[in-house]
Amino acid sequence: MNPQENPEAFYKKLKAQLKDTSIWPSEYLYKFIVKSSPEKIKTVEDIFDNLGAVITTKASSNGKYTSISINVRLKNPDAVIAKYKEVSEKVEGVISL
Repeated sequence: MNPQENPEAFYKKLKAQLKDTSIWPSEYLYKFIVKSSPEKIKTVEDIFDNLGAVITTKASSNGKYTSISINVRLKNPDAVIAKYKEVSEKVEGVISL
């Protein structure tokens, strides 16, 4: 199930899984794919600014897309979901993995 098809069900399931599998606060690894655009990459990076996140980017072999990995310590599952929602609202065409 991906968040674009049924966001409420996706986030409800994710929250339950995060509660069951982690002790909070905890490290969480986000993975996003965006069309290679400095503006889109910067927008994603700015969303996680001032959180102590470790952010790595990697362009696809043809350079059309960029994967963004973000490792960050968050206080609870609601904080994880809030960041997913913020990225999906601010970055057009983002794919969340």
